[in-house]
Amino acid sequence: MHRLFLALLLASCSYAALAEDFDAVEAKLKAAMQSDVRTTGEIDRDANRKPVETLGFFGLRDDMKVVELLPGGGWYTKLLAPVLAENGEFYVALGTGSVKANLLDKAGFDKVGVLAEDAKIYRPEGSRTYALEMGGLGITDVDIVFTFRNYHNFGAEGRAALNKAVYDALKPGGIYAVVDHSRRPMEPDNPENRRRIDPVLAIKEIQGAGFELVDFSDLHYRPDDELRYEVGRKTVTGNTDRWTLKFRKPASGTE
Repeated sequence: MHRLFLALLLASCSYAALAEDFDAVEAKLKAAMQSDVRTTGEIDRDANRKPVETLGFFGLRDDMKVVELLPGGGWYTKLLAPVLAENGEFYVALGTGSVKANLLDKAGFDKVGVLAEDAKIYRPEGSRTYALEMGGLGITDVDIVFTFRNYHNFGAEGRAALNKAVYDALKPGGIYAVVDHSRRPMEPDNPENRRRIDPVLAIKEIQGAGFELVDFSDLHYRPDDELRYEVGRKTVTGNTDRWTLKFRKPASGTE
């Protein structure tokens, strides 16, 4: 009985500490969400993308060393950079041209680092997905690597290269946070599903790279997305069903 009570007490303290850690992150996130650097279009996506809940699920703290892969126009970059500016470290990697040209020279983003600038991303002739050639991210002891709606962009070899680079960059116990558009399991390629990917396949590949699947969330589950149409179609865009998976590099650092 005493052991059970002690275990419950320790768990309670641990959850309380995590909640307190995220309180600080939440306050900074909400301030970043109101920043003038964000466009009206970006703000309009907050209700759908749920950044506070999503980053809370993945366990973000403001003192972490964090990498965002393929930041695109910087939707999440504009939130992550302010949160980590004071106590943490924040880097972007792969497909960083837009944020370098339009964001990183703005006030408050001068501490953002850029990684893997020698990596090559290209679409082979006749392919519907991209190839990725890279030697790694050039960083170690990372706490979290995020990638939002990008895993589907690569072919199998590109995804394998991406997963290896993330594994090598993370510290033991570090988190690989992946969100993407859902495809029906085992569905063959067709003209409507190029920007969707089977979550079962993603789990198999990422576990095959040495990661443990530790949790999933239904934050981005959308029951009225029938998984039939391209994510850019008017009936689907802004309301796609997305899987949200949390992986961990084993604490031993080995598979």
